[in-house]
Amino acid sequence: MKVLQVMAGGEHGGAETMYSDSVVALHQAGVKQLLVTRPNRLRDALWAEHGLAVRHARFPSPALGWRTRLVLARAIRDFKPDVCHFWMGRAASYARRGAVPNIGWFGGPYDLRYYRNCQFFIGVTHDLARHIVAGGAPPEATACIHTFADLPQAVAVDRASLDTPPGVPVLLSLARLHYNKALDVLLKALVQVPAAHLWLAGEGPLREDLAGLARDLGVAGRVRFLGWRTDRAALLAASDVCVFPSRIEPFGTVMVEAWAAGVPLVTAAAAGPKAYVEPERNGLLVEVDDVDGLAAAINRCLGDPALRQRLVDGGRRTYEGQFTREVLVRDLLAFYRKARDAGPPVW
Repeated sequence: MKVLQVMAGGEHGGAETMYSDSVVALHQAGVKQLLVTRPNRLRDALWAEHGLAVRHARFPSPALGWRTRLVLARAIRDFKPDVCHFWMGRAASYARRGAVPNIGWFGGPYDLRYYRNCQFFIGVTHDLARHIVAGGAPPEATACIHTFADLPQAVAVDRASLDTPPGVPVLLSLARLHYNKALDVLLKALVQVPAAHLWLAGEGPLREDLAGLARDLGVAGRVRFLGWRTDRAALLAASDVCVFPSRIEPFGTVMVEAWAAGVPLVTAAAAGPKAYVEPERNGLLVEVDDVDGLAAAINRCLGDPALRQRLVDGGRRTYEGQFTREVLVRDLLAFYRKARDAGPPVW
């Protein structure tokens, strides 16, 4: 199986992380791949570490993207893939008609017009697969394939290195500093969790706004802005609760990472968490934008060891049943073969 993996992507983000994790998992399973993607220091180091072949392209708006189209055309000519996998709408807008099946990946409820030259479709949740079919895609050409987490065994990060006292409860949020992630709600809830320190691991446009809000709320001394981190396993190993308060979240790989790492999860009921979190069994679910409810759930979790263990055990069962590396590789390869064996694309 030879797969051309195409992604524009931002500097950081959950979809970008899934792309990286997926192509590495497929590579380790013996799948031949060529990556066409934007230059990125961290991801380029990852590709080099694993010996993955990559060609860089800038992916401007398609009207200005003749150089990117040239890179893709040459990649298809030279590599001769069995399928082309386009991750998200910007990459899919560069898909072109030809003899190779095109697969479009949805990490959110994107507009299907960007995927007009794709014949097969993947949604990262069942809700997204339904969205794709509702937009006109054939059900038989659409699949739900979940993300996965495969965190390495890691020594917990030294709390002192993050200016955090020993013995205090640590809340961890792994998220872009963006409105959709509702970190303002988490900072307001922290006022009602007076013993805890909060680690915010991520970058984004709201960093200064959130830092100012923390100062205004009087919690800045208990908040650490860690920036974008690649040591997720070590951060999770050092934390007491993973908090995921997003307003808008089609899925949320952070949930899977918390389940895989054995850290209790508290999350807001955005679309993704609402579909996969079983309240009181593998996580605590609160309403979106509910400051008091979020604070109460965190305090419950911190104050009840039996509840924490129940959430950890339930999260492990959910993870092992649906979100392992082996499940993702199995399902992606099956879908790639289906696309390849369908014959030349019909336009």
